[in-house]
This record gives sequence, structure tokens and C-alpha cells, in this order.
Amino acid sequence: MPIDPTDPAAVGALSDAYGRLRREVGRVVVGQEAAVEGLVVALLARGHVLLVGVPGLAKTLLIRTLSDALDLSFSRVQFTPDLMPGDITGTEVVDEDRETGRRSFRFVQGPIFAHVVLADEINRTPPKTQAALLEAMQERQVTAAGHRFELPDPFFVLATQNPIEQEGTYPLPEAQLDRFMLNLWLDYPPFADEVAVVKATTGDARGGAEPALSAEDLAAFQALVRHAPVADHVVEHAVRLVSRTRPGREGAPGFVTQYLSYGAGPRASQYLVLGAKALALLDGRVTPLAADVDRIAVPVLRHRIVTNFNAEAEGVSAVDVIGRIVGLGE
Repeated sequence: MPIDPTDPAAVGALSDAYGRLRREVGRVVVGQEAAVEGLVVALLARGHVLLVGVPGLAKTLLIRTLSDALDLSFSRVQFTPDLMPGDITGTEVVDEDRETGRRSFRFVQGPIFAHVVLADEINRTPPKTQAALLEAMQERQVTAAGHRFELPDPFFVLATQNPIEQEGTYPLPEAQLDRFMLNLWLDYPPFADEVAVVKATTGDARGGAEPALSAEDLAAFQALVRHAPVADHVVEHAVRLVSRTRPGREGAPGFVTQYLSYGAGPRASQYLVLGAKALALLDGRVTPLAADVDRIAVPVLRHRIVTNFNAEAEGVSAVDVIGRIVGLGE
């Protein structure tokens, strides 16, 4: 049954759908509740996610399972140093008519033409190829031989990085990291979760996620996020929080000027509000609170602020700075 995003009952429908989605993902992926919530928030806000974690934390499995539970098409690209832009976006091939001998060009779509695209180890491919993906993320289209090809809707890119690999990698510049709504870090699982993972993956049991949400319902819920009202003081709280990350600017605390070289731009304020609205709706609330902005602050801001030498020398991380900013309150 189609969902009307202007119907008040749609909030309850979204909360119920989220519960079903988590149950389906939980059938395959043990733990990682915070990562699942972050992925769904970004999806509802039509944003993209950068997942960072050491190998073996089920990043690929989590993304594939989420796409199965959402009944969306899925595509995975393993980024390597020799990957070319055309390997992602697609390329033109020459077709020959056997009867007339006439030749014509035909565009063959690349793996980016899917609802959910996993860009595995995005920092292992050169900037030229990274830029091709990031352009598609921003424009939601691909241009080839003067023709524009629309990407599927919804379109969701999840890129992964392994923080322990430094040699032979091409880290994304800060300006390109800004294209990602959230930066989610996956940590080692708790002992009990790891025991459950080992038991589930060393036997002969096979299981998978069943669709819990259709693409049409997802589009309606994305519209619901845009329709959700937000109080002025919540928007002001988000903008004030972002403003405090900018060293040397009015309102910036002394520790920000001491530890940061650059702060976050206006896109961070937009994503804080969108993320807060999505969190509120997932909880069954119509409008977000300032606490929802604080709750989404770390994954929105972590990759948008740049620490300086003072922070490195004193062991102060970007997350530490964000925590202190959030702690200042109003």
C-alpha cells in the first residue's frame, strides 16, 4: 500500500518499517546496531556514507544485507590502483550491423548503475577514478560522449576504507570527504558478539535477509524526512555547533583555535538537521530535538574538521574536539 508522506500515520509506519529492517539485518549481521542506524539515517536523508574499519568487521556483508532487506539492486566495486573511471561509470562500445556493415556506438552501463553501490577500499585507487565516483554521487548522473544518463533512484554510495593500510593508498582530500554525509567507524565487536559470529559462520547454516521495505516505500519515507517540521531553535543549535568548529571565527572556543586548522562548512549544518530529523522519525517522533543534533554530530563532523600539529602532539582527536563542542550546549 503506498505511503503518503504528508499523512501523520506515516511516522508510525516508518518506525515500524525500521523495526522490521533491523530484525532482518540482525538475522545475518551480529551486532553493529549503531552502524545500521547510521546507514538508515543516511539513506533516508539521501546521503552517502564512508565506512572506516579494519578488515574482517563485516562491512561488505552489512551493506549487502541492508540492500537485500530494502529490496534494492546492489553493486560492488573493488577499488584497485589500476581501476579506471570507465570501469565504474561505463564505457562506449562499437556495434556492427552484420547485414549492412554499419557501425554505431552503444553505451554499456558500469556497476555504478545500481541503487546501492559499495565502493570497497576507495583509498586504494588514484584520484582520477575517485573523482568519477564522487561526481556521480553529487550529480546523480553520468555523462558519456556528450549524453547524460540518470542513475537509479534511490542512489546510495557506501565507500569503505581500511585505516591500517597507508602504503600505496590515495587518501581522499578533505574537500571530497565533504561529499559524504556520514563517516561511520566500525570497531571490534564485544566478546559475546564475536562468539556469536564465530558460531554462525563456522557451521553449515545458511540464512539471508528478506525484503522489509520496498523502493517505493523508501522514496515516500525520504520525502517524509523533508516534510518533517523542525523548530527554529533546533536549526540554530545545529548552525551554532558547526560555527564553533571554525578556528579564529566569532564564537569559536579557545580549544578549537588551538587544535583545529579548518572547521566544517554549511553542508555540515544541513546534514545535522537532516540527520536529526531522520533520527526523530525512526524513534516515532514527528520533529527533532537539539539532542538529536548532538547525537548525530560525531559522524557528520568527524571528516569535516582538520586537526593541526598541536592536536597530534597532545593526542587530541577530531572526536575529542567534537565532544567538547557538543558539551558546551547552548
